[in-house]
Amino acid sequence: MRKSRRQIVNRIIEAVGVGLLGLDLAGFFAVYQPLSRKLGTELRRDEELRQTVRGEQRRVDLLKKYQAAFPETDKGLKEFTADRTPSRREAYSTAAHLIDKVAEAAGVQLVTTVYRLEPDTNSPLQRLAIEITVQGPYAGLLKFSHALETGNDFILVREFTLTPGAQDGTLGLRLGADLYLTP
Repeated sequence: MRKSRRQIVNRIIEAVGVGLLGLDLAGFFAVYQPLSRKLGTELRRDEELRQTVRGEQRRVDLLKKYQAAFPETDKGLKEFTADRTPSRREAYSTAAHLIDKVAEAAGVQLVTTVYRLEPDTNSPLQRLAIEITVQGPYAGLLKFSHALETGNDFILVREFTLTPGAQDGTLGLRLGADLYLTP
């Protein structure tokens, strides 16, 4: 009888062990696995948010750097516009004087000059379009265009067309340029 009692106790212990194992497995699949997946998802989301925050922090630092440099930039821009761009009132006389002076220094003959003030486009600088036709030797024409573009006034050469000139070996140059001025 002792043996049978021992067998009964063993079977009860085995049944409890198998039950606990089943309960453990059920807990594993019902609780631990979903929580593990959810934790993994949240960890990935947390890392993505941290990367986003780092990127935004870099942008904020860059903007702070720009903000700190803004007074100096604003001062430089004001100096540039004061030194390099004539006012609208002085634009035509400044352009005419500059073109005459550069043409004379380059040894070319000024044929025509046409000015056209572009309408205001809400930009900080206004544009005076200048169409210039000059005649002279090739070297003089290059010197003329180079002097216009590298002068102190804010002029941008946008068109450059060479044409054959008269019989004396000269060339014609049709040059389109923009003089920027303060409104």
